[in-house]
Parts: sequence; structure tokens; C-alpha cells
Amino acid sequence: MIGRLFSRKRREEPVDPLPTLRIDLHSHILPGIDDGAKNIEKSLEMLRAMQELGYEKVITTPHVMADAYRNTTRTILEKLALLRQAAKQEGLEIEIEAAAEYYMDEELSARLEKDDILTIGGEYLLFETSYISKPLNFEEVVYEMQAKGYKALFAHPERYRYITDPQKEYSEIKKLGVLFQIDINSLGGQYGKQAQENAQLLSEWGLVDFLGSDAHGTRHIQFLKKVFADPKYHKLLKNNTILNDIVLKA
Repeated sequence: MIGRLFSRKRREEPVDPLPTLRIDLHSHILPGIDDGAKNIEKSLEMLRAMQELGYEKVITTPHVMADAYRNTTRTILEKLALLRQAAKQEGLEIEIEAAAEYYMDEELSARLEKDDILTIGGEYLLFETSYISKPLNFEEVVYEMQAKGYKALFAHPERYRYITDPQKEYSEIKKLGVLFQIDINSLGGQYGKQAQENAQLLSEWGLVDFLGSDAHGTRHIQFLKKVFADPKYHKLLKNNTILNDIVLKA
């Protein structure tokens, strides 16, 4: 009986529910600019929820896509200024910066040509691709990024359905010098079983460089709290060198 009690106590030992990280580098909080916050009220609601979770800085990254979200550097920075002013009036202390999540299409190539890129931390270019098929010019565009002096940061690699041989394909992408940003909620299954399994594999292989909330609304932020208490999240932090707080504090 005593042995069973001690065994149960070990299994139920609580996990720290607060995030180890204090900087988030992937979210959609700017108002009315993509499929994230629809208005300033929703933006402030999301910021408040992030602050309550312990985040001290968010680097919000609206979509830039030729066929859907034709956001410009100017429109993004204007929305950033608007949100900063509103957050200050609300008494929120969380720091807000802005970059972008660039879809790998002709618009990205055009912006690379013009050096019209909003980066994370002054050097990291966050990009995504189609979920269904890998662009034929993937390597070419990555090289274009690097030739311009940017560090290619692949958003949520665990969620792409065209990855059918994870160990081989992730390794090949890594060899290009690409960094990986995992969506934290993938570990909790919010984006389906395949994304969850791929996130765990990347964690086990030590291939994760950055973590992001990819929050589009408060529902994503509320889900984060669940994942922060999940042993899989803490295992990821132990197995990988996560760079959020290391390179983005300045």
C-alpha cells in the first residue's frame, strides 16, 4: 500500500505551468490585417492574455501573401504604431514589435530583390509555404534569402503535409542552413495528429531553434496554458537550444 502511494505521487508530480520563454516571435495580433485579430479590441484582448501568461515581448508577424494578404511594410508598421498606442492607453506593459510571415511566392522574391523585408531581431526572415506541396524553387529562394544576408526561419515545419519522410526531409532542409520555428500548440495536438507527431520527432532529434505561439486569437493563447504544463513541452526545452530569449532580448 505504501509503495503504491509513493508511486502515485511520483507520477502526479506537478509541472511548472508557466512558460520558460518570455519572448514570442510568431503571432497575428495586429488588428484587421490578416486572419488574426479582427479589430483593436481583439488585439488588446490577445495582448492581455499573453501578458498574463508571462510573456514580456511579442513580435507579431502578419501574413504577407500575393494572393491573399498583400500587406506592405508601411501598412504593417502603421498598424504596429496604432496597437502600441492603444496598449499604452490600456496600461499594458508587454513590449510589441512587428515583422512578417512571408509566404514563399513571387511576392517574396520581389521583396527580396528590393530588400523590402521586415525581419525578426534584425536578421531572421520568417517564411512559410503551401501546406500541401513543397515549392519547386524552395532551395533557390532559401539561397536568395541567405545571399541577401537574412537567416531563413521556417515557420511551423511540423505542419506541412508534404513531409512524408520526416527524418530525411527535415535533415535535407536543415542542411540548407534553415532554422526551424515550431508552433507550441502543435505539441498539444491543436493542429492534428501528424503535426503533433512531427513536432515530437523534431524535439527528440534536437532540430528546434525557436518556438512561437502562432496565436490568431485568444483561443490559441488559452491552449498554450495547457501545453506549458505538458511534459512534452518541457522535454522539448531540455532536448533543444531554444533561441527566443537568447537572441531577441535586445
